[in-house]
Amino acid sequence: MKDNNKGHQVLRFVDRTLVVWVIQVVSLLVMAWLLSGVTVEGAGTAFVVVAVIALVNAMLWPLLSHLILPFAVVTLGLASLILNGALILLTSALVPGFDVDNLWTATVLALGMTAVTTIISSLLTIDDDGAWYRNVLRRRMKRREEAVETDEPGILFLEFDGLAKPVLERAIQEGRVPTLARWLESGSHRLVGWETDMSSQTSASQAGILQGNNHNIPAFRWYDRAKEETVSSSDPHAVADLEEKLSDGNGLLADNGASRGNLFSGDAPNVMNTASTILDRSRFHTADFYAFFLRPYNFSRTLLLTIWDMILEKWQFYKARRNKVYPILDKEHRGGTYPLLRAFTTILMRELNIHTLLGDMFSGVPAVYATFVGYDEVAHHSGVESEDAFDALSKLDKQIARLETAAREAPRPYHLVVLSDHGQTGGATFKQRYGKSLEQVVKELVGETALVRGTADVHEDWKDLNVFLTETMHYDQQALSKALSRVLKERSEEGLVALGPEATQESVEADEEGDPGSQVIVLASGNLGLVYGTRVSERGTWEQIEAFYPGLLDGLVQQEGIGFVMVHSGVHGPVAIGAEGKIYLEDGRVEGKNPLENFGPYAAQHLKRYDSFPDAPDIYVNSFYDPESNEGAAFEEQIGFHGGLGGFQTQPFILYPAELPLDGTPLVGAEAVHRLLKSWLPTGDVQPSA
Repeated sequence: MKDNNKGHQVLRFVDRTLVVWVIQVVSLLVMAWLLSGVTVEGAGTAFVVVAVIALVNAMLWPLLSHLILPFAVVTLGLASLILNGALILLTSALVPGFDVDNLWTATVLALGMTAVTTIISSLLTIDDDGAWYRNVLRRRMKRREEAVETDEPGILFLEFDGLAKPVLERAIQEGRVPTLARWLESGSHRLVGWETDMSSQTSASQAGILQGNNHNIPAFRWYDRAKEETVSSSDPHAVADLEEKLSDGNGLLADNGASRGNLFSGDAPNVMNTASTILDRSRFHTADFYAFFLRPYNFSRTLLLTIWDMILEKWQFYKARRNKVYPILDKEHRGGTYPLLRAFTTILMRELNIHTLLGDMFSGVPAVYATFVGYDEVAHHSGVESEDAFDALSKLDKQIARLETAAREAPRPYHLVVLSDHGQTGGATFKQRYGKSLEQVVKELVGETALVRGTADVHEDWKDLNVFLTETMHYDQQALSKALSRVLKERSEEGLVALGPEATQESVEADEEGDPGSQVIVLASGNLGLVYGTRVSERGTWEQIEAFYPGLLDGLVQQEGIGFVMVHSGVHGPVAIGAEGKIYLEDGRVEGKNPLENFGPYAAQHLKRYDSFPDAPDIYVNSFYDPESNEGAAFEEQIGFHGGLGGFQTQPFILYPAELPLDGTPLVGAEAVHRLLKSWLPTGDVQPSA
């Protein structure tokens, strides 16, 4: 029986090889017809050319690719494609009847053959998985020989950034995520929801999940009173400082784990594209990050997918405007560089994560946490349950299927846990609805009593690309580091790449004529606003706010679009105030209508905790939430948002193997999720392979 199976596998391999050979021959002939600088004398010559190209690559590529590694990474793989063109040029010198004018033509020919092969393979229903298996998975499997074999399961924690449990359930019902649906239908996995903290955004959630501690992270951005400066979760320096304060050295990944594409490391000794550690060279920064760019297949495939995703975004935006979809963002937020930034997160970061996770599995790494940001990025701009966002989600589901297939070949069994750090709530923005920003509302209410300033995070949309380039710039190979450092010298700050629009926001610091004691700072994190007064060095009380800025609180709670504000009374402690009532959080006493009734049963608990943070603002401002329409309003220009309370944004999920224990206790807060995930980790000490 085994001999029959082996024979069948051999025949299948031969058949597939012949089919792929024919497709590549057709691709070569098509490109020769399109390119004036390429000549192929007949189909017979084309068959010989394809065979010789394969032979030349097999003989010379391993040596030459090592030499060009620094340039391959700096150019995001373009150098490897040029090298592939050089090998095609060499082939033209070896095969009579095959002529290529120059290196540029040969490089275009290499890229074009990949594109035509991909299109023909799709038309013949020879899906990309076959090429992917040969070019990616099979190469990663070589690591299995280096790894320690064990029967103890490892765990891959795969985070779908920004995906709410109700949205996932809809995607399952509509057949958009067949892999995850199959897991649930078969009973291999179970789905459970959990509730975020008050700040439903990545830095608060990942600090809780990965470090087990998210104390004093009031929002995505906040004002540090001690340092008298604004802190942003998109700043790797700030994230590194946070991790140092929050970590006890025993994070989720401390026991030989690996962190991939996260804000925090979970104390993993093995990291890649992790914001908190990109300048920490004491940890092992995986070489997989760089090896990804050595394969022409990786570059060609990723480039084609990137171009297609940019075209897709343009088409989706056009279609949404044509169909008068509402809400919708304008060209300022979906034009310009946005299609490129979207493609970077949805394509390049996804492909790089998958490539590296395969290496982790075949090295036997016991626990890996990886973040996939594609759905979150698209949902911010296109909507939480838009076709655009569901399309990004479906493509992620396919990658999970690939990891599932690869796990069967790994040197240890793996549990695949898919989870999210928060969800997103939808709706037109605050500014779209009311014609003004939260900062402008505060300015009108404060009048001449203070200078009101906001601080926009100009690099937020660029944070993933900046982390990626910073990681690359600090690679151990000196040639690479020096080359990239020279290129990005003017756009680097303290060792960190800072691409993006030039800063246009006003500084928090007072100008020469300003009085720093009379400033009010307004920050936004999704639908959560933070208002700080700098007249006193500590947090202002309810009573002081009324004295310093008469009418501010009353004006905010009466402003349409605001659900509640929270202040700290010197007499009563924390108080949440709405237009029709208030709740005293210390004793739960309600006057009038409870302003928290639409924000979940744990809202008061969350507010009490956030009131205790040293850097809590004088005033927390949360937008309205309408349960009937399932809408709120972001204080930023995002129609899918997260950051405060209300709706899907506080309803992430964990999709976990049924054999892992879960006692049914409600999971409230990211730190509770940390304790659960930590209890699932293997206890063995299998060392990751370098």
